[in-house]
Amino acid sequence: PPGEPDIIGLELSGTSDATGETVCALVAGGGHAEYVAAPAGQLFPAPARLDLVTAAGIPEAFLTAFVNLVMEAGLSRSETLLVHAGASGVGLAAIQLGKLLGARVAATTRTSEKLAALASAGADLAIDTGRHDFAEQIEERWGRDAVDVVLDPIGAPSLAGDMRVLATGGRGRVVFISTMAGARAEVDLALVMRKRARLLGSTLRARSRAEKGAIVARFKREILAAFASDELRVPVDTVFPVHRAAEAFQRMRENRNVGKILIAWPRD
Repeated sequence: PPGEPDIIGLELSGTSDATGETVCALVAGGGHAEYVAAPAGQLFPAPARLDLVTAAGIPEAFLTAFVNLVMEAGLSRSETLLVHAGASGVGLAAIQLGKLLGARVAATTRTSEKLAALASAGADLAIDTGRHDFAEQIEERWGRDAVDVVLDPIGAPSLAGDMRVLATGGRGRVVFISTMAGARAEVDLALVMRKRARLLGSTLRARSRAEKGAIVARFKREILAAFASDELRVPVDTVFPVHRAAEAFQRMRENRNVGKILIAWPRD
């Protein structure tokens, strides 16, 4: 966004120069720098039971899951949630958050070796989309029109299946948070109307600092304590020292990670 740093990185943890407290921060750029100036409203305390490097995996993943499942979709107890790309950092956060909220959760991955991670995060149904049609799998297990909320970073290729499994009666919500596999798709408007479905688009990075501050404040009130009680866990894949940052990006590019890849600056 205009006015934000060109340095990459949207989340971090560290020690506040102003207070000496250990904190996490959501930023719109600059998170990979050694020193970062972050808006005060986008800071929150690093959970005491986590080491500071692990805590860096909270802001983007869990705030993305929170703003979309809670604030946008209004996911509630006893509803059914479908999370695509479930082995990503956001995906694993969303699975955990869904279970914390009392939802039944299905999650997808295109890599069979990552199915165990979905189950470990709490997914009631883990689906390998490299071998199975996710809509067929959900219908076989839970019946037709079973899903209340879909969190979808895939985009166009999954829309038809999302609509197929979506609940009727105005309860179904699909939240698109990325278009990794394509942004253009045909939409069966008759089906949207029949199901009274809601298709939502959402981004976090482009929101104003005031909006982000409000999101962080609500997250602190409603969710942050769950890290202290171990109800939420940061899904860390690997930690790389900063001089090996290129290896971290290569691991992500090759889709070998399960959860968050973190880069650690040396501490004095």
